[in-house]
Parts: sequence; C-alpha cells; structure tokens
Amino acid sequence: MNTGTSTRARATRPAARSILSFGSACLAVALSACAAMAPSPAKVEGGVLTDPRGMTLYTFDTDPPGKSVCNGPCAANWPPLSAAADARAPEGYSVVLRDDGSRQWAYRGKPLYLWVKDTKPGDRTGDGFRNVWRVARP
Repeated sequence: MNTGTSTRARATRPAARSILSFGSACLAVALSACAAMAPSPAKVEGGVLTDPRGMTLYTFDTDPPGKSVCNGPCAANWPPLSAAADARAPEGYSVVLRDDGSRQWAYRGKPLYLWVKDTKPGDRTGDGFRNVWRVARP
C-alpha cells in the first residue's frame, strides 16, 4: 500500500534537518564574526582613545552612564564623537542618543568628545579641564 511517502524520503528528512541546522549555525557564527569585525570608532594611541584622525577623545564626569548632558554651548566646545544612524557598535562601545536626536559614540557607557582647543593629533589640552573633563582611556 502506498501512503504517499516512501521509506527513502522519510529516511532523508532527519539528514535534511541536520544540514539545515548546521547551515543555520554556520550563518549565526558568520554574522557574529562580522559584528566583531565592525570598525572601531576609536583607536588607542599613547594610552588614550583617539578618533580615526588621531585626535584625543575625552569623557565628561557629569555624564550619567549612557547619556550625554553636554549640549548647546558645551557641545560647541566639546564636539561629540558622531555615530552614523546605522552604526554597529563593536565590543566595549555603544551609541547614545543625544537631546538633539543625533547619535554619539560611547565607550563603556561614557559618551566620547573632542576638544576644540586640540589642534593636532596627540594634543591633550582638555585633560582635567574644570576638573570634570578627562582623556578617555581604554
């Protein structure tokens, strides 16, 4: 009697499921590896974090974790390290939404800033400013 499914077809279904499971696992690993390879918004130079151009990055002691409170005139002097709308954060980094709707990179929850008085890579003139600005360290 023919039940519509051959013994051979029933025998290959578990194998097909295994192949699909293996393929799904491989895809998950590949996607995870791609996320790990997301370009870092900062690099380490001389023991501090810098932007891709080598300009020193800073944190603001007054910022609560995951939030920037440096807006308006403060942000004019301490420009936030901008993050694109589609930015994917590598390990240790995150993106915070600013009050004006723009996005800013943060490291270990602390938003990252530049300092307008630093004029060349390696300058660190904002470190300790008003005892609330610090160079960002890895």
